[in-house]
Amino acid sequence: MDRQTLLAFIIIGAILVIWLYLNSPTPPPNQETQQKDTTEVLRDTTKKLIEQQKEIDLTETKKDTQSLGKYFDYIDEEERIITIETDVAIIELSTHGANLKKYFLKEFKNWYSAGADTATYQTMVQLINHSMGNPYDLAFVTTDGKAINTGELIFSSTSDREYYKITGTDSLTVEFSVNARKSSEIKKIYTFYGNKYSTVSNIQLIGMNNIISNNAYDIVWESGIRFVEENSIDEANFSNVSVYYGDEQVIVDASDVGETFEEDFTGRVDWIGIRNKYFAAIIAPQDPSGVEGAYIKGYREQTGHSGIREVYSGRFIIPFKNTNVESKYFNLYIGPVDYGILKEYENHFEAIVDFGSFFGLTFIVRPIAEFVLLPLFNFLHGFIPNYGLVIIVFSIIIKIVIHPLTKQSLQSMKKMQLLQPKITELKEKYKDDPQKMNKETMKLYSTYGVNPAGGCFPLLLQMPIFIALWGLFQVAIDLRQQPFVGWITDLSRPDVITKLPFKLPIVGIDQISGLALLMGITTFVQQKMSIKDPKQAALVYIMPVMLTILFMSFPSGLNLYYFMFNILSIGQQYYINHKHTGMVLEPVKNPKKRKGFMAKLMAAAEQQQHQRKKK
Repeated sequence: MDRQTLLAFIIIGAILVIWLYLNSPTPPPNQETQQKDTTEVLRDTTKKLIEQQKEIDLTETKKDTQSLGKYFDYIDEEERIITIETDVAIIELSTHGANLKKYFLKEFKNWYSAGADTATYQTMVQLINHSMGNPYDLAFVTTDGKAINTGELIFSSTSDREYYKITGTDSLTVEFSVNARKSSEIKKIYTFYGNKYSTVSNIQLIGMNNIISNNAYDIVWESGIRFVEENSIDEANFSNVSVYYGDEQVIVDASDVGETFEEDFTGRVDWIGIRNKYFAAIIAPQDPSGVEGAYIKGYREQTGHSGIREVYSGRFIIPFKNTNVESKYFNLYIGPVDYGILKEYENHFEAIVDFGSFFGLTFIVRPIAEFVLLPLFNFLHGFIPNYGLVIIVFSIIIKIVIHPLTKQSLQSMKKMQLLQPKITELKEKYKDDPQKMNKETMKLYSTYGVNPAGGCFPLLLQMPIFIALWGLFQVAIDLRQQPFVGWITDLSRPDVITKLPFKLPIVGIDQISGLALLMGITTFVQQKMSIKDPKQAALVYIMPVMLTILFMSFPSGLNLYYFMFNILSIGQQYYINHKHTGMVLEPVKNPKKRKGFMAKLMAAAEQQQHQRKKK
């Protein structure tokens, strides 16, 4: 979760806490709890191997015969490019390292090419950071002590053509090989499919026994993936590297400029995934049990014009059995972070889709987004082509679903408004005796059957839904470059109507979003209708202003949802207020039987106070 999103949730949470505090009696003091120490992860003997492999600096290998040792020679040969076009991608393979040089996604355009009528090389998203080196290499140490990276080697190919095109269920295999002296050979074999973003890679080591030392080699993705959005800061906030390890996703996120973040793992690792906001590269061994460990790292750096770039890398530690022929298969996925597509691979690839979290509530938030909100969103788009209209209908459905909770909250706040004059009288009457005042206040609540937390608690129950929606609209690739109406030309980006000549302090906003302004105005109207206590009057202005500023940089699709939600909430608030016009609070029957949590809490506090006096 990025800094602005976290700040927004903190402010919303703080406002809820303040509201509850102003409407509740003083609670008893909380007992301090001690923070539990986290247990350290045990390391076995494989850790030594990972550390040894990690220290190899692959980028400093000199391009001469001496640096490659006695088994390999540096050959100064012109690069040969083989291009494979599928239904979804155009892939350029290079004989330098037998590697992926460029990977164009045919269905996705660059941010500056969103309005282009046709897809060309210049308009398509390209994900390989070829200027930073090869992404997919083998790395190992030879028995003569040389660190070898296959990216430094020139491979030959059995393909006699420079261009291939496959469609549908067709497949194509391209083979590369390089010799290590006379009888030894490394092969990299790729199998591409016409209708898939995934590629099968087969690494074959032939006669490499007694050449590879340490009984291991690495499969390395070194150069991350390219940033392809206009707002690099926003893209960086959603970028990371992760592994699927121990039946869960473990993420490394470089959040501080100038620092390198890293983590290593021992044992089975199902996959390594490197992502930006909307796209990902995932490397998965077909037999994860044959992996000895993995290592991932990333760093964040400042670029020109106040931009940010994050570069991530990862490597698998593969055991080498020192036999004459060894083979290892990997699945390479390079494509969109699309839940439906990733789910088809049946290897937990969909875990890389981030639906958001808040204070460790992932186990609640993710199922709501994954199994309720996302299917509903896709269902609506099945017969509503415009995503803006989908969001509007979606907001209406969500409002109907949570209507019982919001109705209870609004009714409770209405009762609290009617009870407020009596509470004010008690505060004035017992201003010198807080304990007596709290006791009489709770008695008043019990007499009239009013729960002081009744307005806040339903809102808290809705928070997981709101957070899930927040995450869904923040990273939904379906909204990328999708227009709505008028000035809203891309639902995945802010709908900027004007630029400021300066940046606002703390939040760093220098643009005005039309939907954020509309959302702020409707929030103000809603607050004005619901808050009547003079002591809470400041909230009527503080919350709309703060939310408006924070939402200025959020996607217009997210702002459109909250704007529509506010409109519906205003209508609901108007109905509740007028329906209960003339409401008179009447004492309830058997008030003692209606004791709630707050009454029990105050009784416990009173009993504790008596015990202290006895001492």
